[in-house]
Amino acid sequence: MLEIKLDEQTLLLPLGTTLAQLLERLQLAPASLATALNGQFVAREARASTRLVQADQVLLFKPIVGG
Repeated sequence: MLEIKLDEQTLLLPLGTTLAQLLERLQLAPASLATALNGQFVAREARASTRLVQADQVLLFKPIVGG
């Protein structure tokens, strides 16, 4: 198991969990969220290949749109 922080909440996840799997586990619509890992934006298409590791900090937020 690995321990991460999600929006200031501690979560325990199986080793090898990806960012995409985390969103699926939380039953969140991936298209409606932006993600950051350890302060760095992670594009939607990169989530499936982004594996989480011990002590990662994940931030979920609504993308800003406008013009």
